[in-house]
Amino acid sequence: MKTTAINIKHISGNNIVSPIGFKAAGMHCGIKHKKNDLAILVSEVPANVAGVFTTNVIQAAPLLVTKDVVQQTGKMQAIIVNSGNANACTGKQGMKDAYLMQEKTAEKLGIAPELVGVASTGVIGEQMRMEPIVKGIQELAPAAKLESSILFSQAILTTDTVTKNTAYSLTIDGKTITIAGTAKGSGMIEPNMATMLGFITTDANIESIHLQGALKTVTDLTFNSITVDGDTSTNDMVVVMANGMAGNDSLTPAHPDWEAFVAALQNVSQDLAKMIAKDGEGATKLIEVEVKGAVSDIEARKIAKTVVGSPLVKTAVFGTDANWGRIIAAVGYSGATIDPNTITIEIGTTKVVENSEPVHFSEDDIILYLKQPEVKIVVDLHQGNGNGLAWGCDLTYDYVQINATYRT
Repeated sequence: MKTTAINIKHISGNNIVSPIGFKAAGMHCGIKHKKNDLAILVSEVPANVAGVFTTNVIQAAPLLVTKDVVQQTGKMQAIIVNSGNANACTGKQGMKDAYLMQEKTAEKLGIAPELVGVASTGVIGEQMRMEPIVKGIQELAPAAKLESSILFSQAILTTDTVTKNTAYSLTIDGKTITIAGTAKGSGMIEPNMATMLGFITTDANIESIHLQGALKTVTDLTFNSITVDGDTSTNDMVVVMANGMAGNDSLTPAHPDWEAFVAALQNVSQDLAKMIAKDGEGATKLIEVEVKGAVSDIEARKIAKTVVGSPLVKTAVFGTDANWGRIIAAVGYSGATIDPNTITIEIGTTKVVENSEPVHFSEDDIILYLKQPEVKIVVDLHQGNGNGLAWGCDLTYDYVQINATYRT
């Protein structure tokens, strides 16, 4: 269940520049044939920053540059993003190109290079064509407008079919705080992290060390609880910029509204995570798995993610096959602590297994339910108080087609 607080409100017409002091832009510079492929996000003042990054040992040049900004500088005022080329596995030239993107962006904005992050997504192993990127950086015109935020969210996409945006507001110290997010992600989704770029902005006043702690907490519950295909990418990151322009007292775990801020950040992250899972390459359905009664929350999330990531479960959902045997098998090989005799499983609201034994149910009712765009599976282990959620999508013929022809 999504974490909420009384004064947290979802903002309609949400966009990455909803918080005070942020501007964005996106354009087509020529990396792709036609679609937007270059974007920039800028804060009026240097923002405190936090970030989480792919666990893949092979990490792309732009990710290394941005990780250094987050971990060494602790502040970020802008991030430049391109799609169409991941600038991954590109050797020394790739690092030079990533630093050139950082340098040219800093020159355009008149700020220090160490305040600029870099993110890239697209094909791995191809050298960047820097001439259109350098030219495009000069042409980008960041603005605090909805149209500009839409162009930004479009320019970061690869095989995504839709843009992914959300925003929430809450009141802290009598000030309205806004947290907004934009993400991309469709394939190679198996965090910690996945082929996913996430950008979150907030006008809250919070130091980097506390922002990092909040981000790590919510990432484990959201971005690290989705899976599409089990592949972990080389480029993935989530970056949060907090510029403090709302004017609240500095947020720390001791602040009376700390939990509300973390809850709002979790709402943003969960919205984006579910959008990514739902937009999995070729997907037709969002699958949510809830695990209850585990020995711990960590174990529950581990089982939930194993079930939602099972190719056999995913194909069963795609084919509207009420094959609960695939679900219980995934629970069994999850590596978590379970009692094989106390498992209850529901598909939607229909119980199909109770205490690890089959229950009579209407096959027709389950088939009708599995045709819906969102499918929920509940597993109750009856072993403890641990609860966890994970999200994924069905596995379709189109997934194979998209990935068989990705470079062509």
